[in-house]
Amino acid sequence: MSDYDIRGEISYRKSRIDRILKDMLPVPQGYASTVIEAMNYSVEAGGKRLRPMLMSECYHLFADEGTDYVPEETLRSYMGAIECIHTYSLVHDDLPAMDNDMLRRGMPTTHAKYGEAIAILAGDGLLNYAMELVSRAVASGSAEDMPRLARAQRLIFDRSGIYGMIGGQCADVEAEDGKGTLDADLLGYIHRNKTAALIIASMLSGAILGGADEDDQGVVALIAMRLGVAFQIRDDILDIEGSEDTLGKPIGSDEKNDKLTYVAVHGMEKARQDVETMTAEAHDLLEHLPGDKTFLHELFDELVTREN
Repeated sequence: MSDYDIRGEISYRKSRIDRILKDMLPVPQGYASTVIEAMNYSVEAGGKRLRPMLMSECYHLFADEGTDYVPEETLRSYMGAIECIHTYSLVHDDLPAMDNDMLRRGMPTTHAKYGEAIAILAGDGLLNYAMELVSRAVASGSAEDMPRLARAQRLIFDRSGIYGMIGGQCADVEAEDGKGTLDADLLGYIHRNKTAALIIASMLSGAILGGADEDDQGVVALIAMRLGVAFQIRDDILDIEGSEDTLGKPIGSDEKNDKLTYVAVHGMEKARQDVETMTAEAHDLLEHLPGDKTFLHELFDELVTREN
């Protein structure tokens, strides 16, 4: 067993990201104060901060080894944006028209606390605020940094849109409604887009901002795809075997909502085997990249063996 304190390291990095987010969030004021309060509640309710954490780590793999990278302050804007996008997707995911969940991270979901209308607006507000954060970073960037800033910006919004997360969510909803073909191909599309796309956006945009070349960007994308799918398969497993107290939300919601899951299609044994295989492949690919990869190796293992 490794002596590396991965949970302590995750906690340290999470605390740092929490402070970054708190400094970035808008101040509730005026007639829009309720929706801003709901936005902030949704972000500050907690979470793993996995996506900005992965973005920062991939940035430092390259920035710490070279000279061709954007300022750390700019990176923080992108980190805030990716967490706002992830949070908005959860706010909308919990709505009565979607999963109809009343708890998230052990706290009332946004619609449970503020009502459905404000929750919809809060999700919309978080998506638009993510655009604001990135647009400001691009506008204030140097001419030399502009190609990297623009490429990372496009990547984040492409992967969170109809050709990424939203597309995957659409397929997930239609599979639940019986409009899709309930097979492994559809499941693969859902996992690659609903979950993995935003992890790819996080890791790859961090690498781009850190100065990674085209070859290394390709390796990062492959790692992120494997990690993202393994992460989602673990989620599917936890929805069956997890503890509601540990997860902070009800278990069995996938079955309740007739969701297409990896366990439902492939069975529990293959689900576990494929998590191990994809994680091992991610570890192997990571060794092709520069920089100190210790934290990422340990993080990968923690994510796919987690209980929440």
